[in-house]
Amino acid sequence: MIAVVSTVAGAFSVDLESNEIDSWTGELATDAEPILNLPRLVAAAATGATVFAVVATKPPIVVSRDAGSTWRESGRGLPPGRAIAVSAADPDVAVYAARNRLYVTHDGGVFWTALALELPEILSVHI
Repeated sequence: MIAVVSTVAGAFSVDLESNEIDSWTGELATDAEPILNLPRLVAAAATGATVFAVVATKPPIVVSRDAGSTWRESGRGLPPGRAIAVSAADPDVAVYAARNRLYVTHDGGVFWTALALELPEILSVHI
């Protein structure tokens, strides 16, 4: 799976399995963020009824499986976030962007794994 990451130094494609990075010259997707009534909301992404939201609290992520009716915390120990993206093909897969690093979950936010690469300051992420 490939993530496209917009940074202050340009856009990059990141292979989430191999950690390979290349510059990105294509168009960046402009996914519409879901409208949420959450305090301290930084960014959000949704696929179907699954919503991942980055909030300016600890832990920095909340996840809903019912389109925002109920929430559970996720990402204990992660640094403050900038952006998040959720896979349209598999709502259990999401990519969380901190200042310079990406974190991936394959289980709906139960466990997060840091990618080994470090990027320039991240602005947005898309998968």
